[in-house]
Amino acid sequence: MNILVAGGAGFIGSHTMVELLNAGYNVICVDNLYNSSNEAINRVEKITSKKVKFYLCDLIYIDKLNQIFLQEKIDAVIMFAGYKAVGESSTKPLEYYYNNLLSIMNMIEVMRKHNCKNLIFSSSATVYGQNVSVPITEDSYVGDLKNITNPYGRTKLMIEQILYDVANSDKDFKMIILRYFNPVGAHDSGLIGEDPKGIPNNLMPYIAQVAVGKRSELHIFGNDYNTKDGTGVRDYIHVVDLSIGHILSLNIFFNSDKKYTADGINNNIYIYNLGTGIGYSVLDVKNAYEKVANIKIPYVFDDRRLGDIDELYCSPHKAKNELNWVAKRDLFDMCETSYNFQKNNPKGYDDMNNHNIVFAERK
Repeated sequence: MNILVAGGAGFIGSHTMVELLNAGYNVICVDNLYNSSNEAINRVEKITSKKVKFYLCDLIYIDKLNQIFLQEKIDAVIMFAGYKAVGESSTKPLEYYYNNLLSIMNMIEVMRKHNCKNLIFSSSATVYGQNVSVPITEDSYVGDLKNITNPYGRTKLMIEQILYDVANSDKDFKMIILRYFNPVGAHDSGLIGEDPKGIPNNLMPYIAQVAVGKRSELHIFGNDYNTKDGTGVRDYIHVVDLSIGHILSLNIFFNSDKKYTADGINNNIYIYNLGTGIGYSVLDVKNAYEKVANIKIPYVFDDRRLGDIDELYCSPHKAKNELNWVAKRDLFDMCETSYNFQKNNPKGYDDMNNHNIVFAERK
């Protein structure tokens, strides 16, 4: 089977490509390298001793995407591509709406044109909004854009609605929506991990950069949340566990012997939470990192970020029961592999040949 991985050079995409290749799939990677590196692809090949076919392509340009489908026989698409920082989305909402929505619409249009009707979409726990009770199940309330606190999350919910509408109009289209919680950690080899451009928008890579001296201190946004220690609580999941969830999800397309529960509204849509079901605070993560790295992480409290909420963690039981998927790595595994990658790559991939892609411009 040939799997197109859109955004494959990124953090989750690169780890998923490793698992795909190890599982025997052929991988075609599409990425614009906006917040990723082609060095990650080289390292995926080193880990697996297998080749990745790579196309430099921004999904807002549909003609280039169409050419890729003309050249390759694609059996399924895993859609990671998109801007993903909650805080940044609140300061650059137009860029997020334009890029994320246009990219998925172009992808679906090209898939339909070439009769590729299997799509896994990288969604997010942010679609559940701020007034949902925890632990969150797949049946927890979604659907009110006003209930979501940031443009990033709203693009995810809008895209989910687009997928529903497409599936309603085309009964041959199968859509899997995987709602991630907070992916962290790195591959055990230390060769691939999270390498954001500029100041990290997420907690773990920020801590990692402080641990190796790249940054002086950790900035914790808010200490007055309604949680045990005043800092935000999230469901952190190891990126390798998350990647394996994608491999098991492909069975919905290619293994008709097992029963999977489609969403009640549409029989072609399958939704799963991918998380551990355990909530850790920012200070919990910092303290675990200090133990793993045997180093103190200096920190300061800043004001809350626009769009953040008190706590968010899931019930992963549906994925366990139907996909036979269980997150096996704990918080210390997440911190240890993150530190191992950052220690071995203190400047990240530091790829001098990498493309510097700015925000997508309307053309």
